[in-house]
Amino acid sequence: MSEWVRWHEAYGDPGSALSRRLRIVQGHLADWLDGRPEAELTVVSACAGQGRDVIEVLGGRDDADRVHATLLETDPANVAAARAAGLSTVDVRRADAGNLASYRDITPADLVLMAGVFGNIGDDDVRRTVAALPHLCRPGGTVIWTRSRRDPDLTGSIRAWFAEAGFAEQAFDAPEDTLFSVGVHRLTGTPRTPPPTGRLFTFR
Repeated sequence: MSEWVRWHEAYGDPGSALSRRLRIVQGHLADWLDGRPEAELTVVSACAGQGRDVIEVLGGRDDADRVHATLLETDPANVAAARAAGLSTVDVRRADAGNLASYRDITPADLVLMAGVFGNIGDDDVRRTVAALPHLCRPGGTVIWTRSRRDPDLTGSIRAWFAEAGFAEQAFDAPEDTLFSVGVHRLTGTPRTPPPTGRLFTFR
């Protein structure tokens, strides 16, 4: 069993910080879907793991067929677990989400999920990724992201970087009794054409 498959075991405890964070992310995803009446929507999830945030939300909705989601994940066991859910509108790809080439045919998207990414990459990579997100979003596109607030807490800088990149903050959840945080930002600036190649981050 890989390290990243074992990491998912904490979801089995409904009181764990990971489970609580998942529920908040899922709540924002469900709210976003409720607020978007379009007949077709696209979702991209970077470093998606087993895709529980997207898969569990779509699996419980009558309108899931209007959403096409692409999950990018490198761990083969996690890829297999996500594919086993059997949702026809969810494409699970074994691909490096840190490489912009992986997004070439799936962006711009209406929603980009960066859950579990910013806490596992370097600070410079976080800033580079935030600056590149307008390349991956459609006009008015939304990004949902997570990051721990343990020292040194980078979340204030991340929120400022989103503002610099042309995003408006829609929500920032930072429960007082735990260290995780969940941010939601909407692109209000001008989307940009995705660059053909390049590295966003190296997952560690």
